[in-house]
Amino acid sequence: MLTKVNTCAVVGLDGAIVDVEVDISPGLPAFTVVGLPDAAVQESRERVRAAIRNSGCEFPMQRITVNLAPADLRKEGPAYDLPIAVGILASSGQIESNLGGAVLLGELSLEGQLRHTDGVLPMVGTARDAGYRSAVVPRVNAPEAALVQGVGVLAADSLRDLVGRLRNGEAIGGYEAPQARAAAPPESVEAAVDLADIRGQEHAKRAIEVAAAGAHNVLMSGPPGSGKTLLARALPSVLPPMEAEEALQASRIYSIAGLLPGDAPLIVRRPFRAPHHTISNAGLVGGGRMPKPGEVSLAHRGVLFLDELPEFGHAVLEVLRQPMEDKIVTISRAQGTVTYPANFMLIGAMNPCHCGNLGDPHKQCACSASMVSRYQKRISGPLLDRMDISVEVPRVQYDKLAGAPTGDTSAVVRERVVAARERQSARFEGTPHHANADMGPAEVWEWCKLDAAASGLAKAAMERMHLSARAFHRTLKLARTIADLADTDEIGAPHLAEAIQYRQRAEE
Repeated sequence: MLTKVNTCAVVGLDGAIVDVEVDISPGLPAFTVVGLPDAAVQESRERVRAAIRNSGCEFPMQRITVNLAPADLRKEGPAYDLPIAVGILASSGQIESNLGGAVLLGELSLEGQLRHTDGVLPMVGTARDAGYRSAVVPRVNAPEAALVQGVGVLAADSLRDLVGRLRNGEAIGGYEAPQARAAAPPESVEAAVDLADIRGQEHAKRAIEVAAAGAHNVLMSGPPGSGKTLLARALPSVLPPMEAEEALQASRIYSIAGLLPGDAPLIVRRPFRAPHHTISNAGLVGGGRMPKPGEVSLAHRGVLFLDELPEFGHAVLEVLRQPMEDKIVTISRAQGTVTYPANFMLIGAMNPCHCGNLGDPHKQCACSASMVSRYQKRISGPLLDRMDISVEVPRVQYDKLAGAPTGDTSAVVRERVVAARERQSARFEGTPHHANADMGPAEVWEWCKLDAAASGLAKAAMERMHLSARAFHRTLKLARTIADLADTDEIGAPHLAEAIQYRQRAEE
């Protein structure tokens, strides 16, 4: 008897519907899985056999053939365990073969329990887009699946539990998780570091505010212990809360990567990723034999912090150039090509030289001129060109460290940032852009118009600093953000002057 059930495969950030065709015919006992299955899918034969027997059902001692269609799509992971098991039970007549057009997802243990499965959120979303209106998932994945509107979710604890429900004629659906659909209010978006807790560094804190208001990249340079890492970790506390679309997209990425918390399936706080400098190319931008999201995608709509930037491998840093420009990562492998979103704020921190004392008025630098040059050249010119803000973070003096906190708290700064982002949202309504840093050349010329004084300043800066076309556009976008913080429509000379002084470090 032939039975067909449906499941999904993950392809990039999306999924693809997979038909699980099960045929049981007379002959010597055999269990074959075809359709480009990987090792995890091939091993499902043993898991399914044991799970069916330990769930009080009978495993057919006949010739079983399972076809995963389309046959040219590579199938990986243990999510096919449940549909294969249900297909065998339906084909052998132990349960009703009509499953109401549902998709089934889940890994089985040997005793028949359903375990947490990665990628449920994008797979259920794909099923909804393909016209399916119900899904069977492990109970631990049910809050995640319930984020997809318009799909009824049946949360099952085990194969025995599901078989009992199907035999009793229970409808597939009915699971609701309203708490999973509600994002946390803006007041809950806090961070471990508040800007007011950082003594001194008013210039750097202003740079952090400007960067947050327009989603700009920042490079901080200064001696060890001056507060560069602390400033970077304070950045999430001033970022605006995630919009519903951003939260769902970030949750899909984390679901595919297997990092989505079971008790909080919706990412409501902007990601902050800080990989170690020993990370590989694949770890940073994604990859592997079957590509997975890398750190740049996990930081989508959030912050990617690279501490000790020159210590990262040259090849690792260079692969950042394309994602920083295009806001996406495209990974090509023999099995196919996948694309992940990668719209992140890059925050880099570095010492001015190998010993860290170059330019320090109190400590003598022990590096030779050639050592300083080699150290600074670890960061290429094209990468520096993509840094919107370059700011010096000097050593903090005792009076500031021992004095009372100065400057606004993160909550106050966040109000100004949110107001600037609201201006940008109104400006970019109907476009895919979210912040000034997303603008392309056409939008720059439309929205970054300069007054007469600013135009003269821009011409002088272009000639004296030898700015590239990219650097000039980024300077205009940065000036647009500074004007948004000042709540003005026109970019004036003071706004452009502040944007230009942030470029000086990168252009030396």
